[in-house]
Amino acid sequence: MRRFRAACTTATVTALATVVAGCGGGTSTSGDGGGDKPKELVYWASNQGPSIEADKKILTPRLKKFEQETGIKVKLEVVPWSDLLNRILAATTSGQGPDVLNIGNTWSSSLQATGALLPWDDKNFDKIGGRDRFVDSAVGSTGAEGQDPAAVPLYSLAYALYYNKAMFEEVGVDSPPATWDEMVTVGKKLSKDGKWALGAEGSNLSNNIHQVFVLGRQHGADFFDAEGKPDFTSDGAVAAVKQYVDFMAKDKITAPGNAEYAQNQSLQDFAKGKTAMVLWQAAASTFKSHGMADDDFGVAPVPVASGTPGTGKQVNSMVAGINIAVFKNSKNLDGATKFVEFMTSDTEQVHLNKTYGSIPPVKAAHQDKAFDRPDTAVLRDTLLESAAPLPQVPNESQFETAVGTAVKELFADAAAGRAITDEAVKTRLAKAEQQMPKQ
Repeated sequence: MRRFRAACTTATVTALATVVAGCGGGTSTSGDGGGDKPKELVYWASNQGPSIEADKKILTPRLKKFEQETGIKVKLEVVPWSDLLNRILAATTSGQGPDVLNIGNTWSSSLQATGALLPWDDKNFDKIGGRDRFVDSAVGSTGAEGQDPAAVPLYSLAYALYYNKAMFEEVGVDSPPATWDEMVTVGKKLSKDGKWALGAEGSNLSNNIHQVFVLGRQHGADFFDAEGKPDFTSDGAVAAVKQYVDFMAKDKITAPGNAEYAQNQSLQDFAKGKTAMVLWQAAASTFKSHGMADDDFGVAPVPVASGTPGTGKQVNSMVAGINIAVFKNSKNLDGATKFVEFMTSDTEQVHLNKTYGSIPPVKAAHQDKAFDRPDTAVLRDTLLESAAPLPQVPNESQFETAVGTAVKELFADAAAGRAITDEAVKTRLAKAEQQMPKQ
């Protein structure tokens, strides 16, 4: 499963500002039912598995089950992440799209601003069992604060710290770092003889955002003010970006070559014993596909400034995941709602999240033993206790592009041996802020 891409793909969405509110997707197909009650739905699923075909194989039996229960046939299209957002935007402007679709949860507010998606008010939530069935942090990534959610959580993820047990034993370290100071101390012991402590994806804009957002929260910054305006140059934001880039520039625990990584190369380095730690979402299956055994690596919460995650401001992960949404001009809103109810039922949540290695955003599904494994338990507990959604603002996607690029450029400077000063960071972030659309 390409979990990172699935949770967080970024694309430019400047067209959002000009989309006419109320335009939406939906289909005109009526299948066997005809009239006002069409018996067919079109569903755009995101690519969660190792391939499009793998997703079709996973989802088709579930859709057949839904058809048997309701008489409604679901026409499935698995859309690659490289195409999904542009396809959705085209549907919002043309009015021709699916009935139901998956969206990356970081897009929720941006797509909500188009007016194309069905709002999930209390009445609609009651149709699928109520809002209280869902994890609070997951619901927090479904749209702007103070508005009815634009989607419903479907698959959830959070970040964890993966560490190579053998590499830790070689340098006499018994446990993974719980704080960033410990990370640097342990990291310097591990970074020798061509091996490095901490992997990074310095050219991956979304990954950059996820890391500096968490560090920003730990420094008391949120990158947007209370009115939703960009605030990229606050002391906390500057400190967060500098701390992250300094793992390479100052602390020397991240390899300079990681400045160019953008395609999960840090995971390959970890599996090959070149890097001792990575911060990632549900990476266990990837490591095992590269030949690692379960006992070769450990999983721990992402470090915090001091103390433990979940206390005070000790956020240690963004809320990652996939939401399921309905185009409000669907010809079969009742059927679409039934399909969302089915996909978020306790039974389907266990099955789908177990298959994809994600965490159910439905609380009751956590009782399944699959989510008590050491790796999934850390992700589950992080999601429940210490994860926070990225800023739920209409310009969130532009934020990922602008600030993610600033961090990428700073990593390039660090790899080239240039000093990363507070002023250098602030200058890059000021440039990023200037690139944001005017409100």
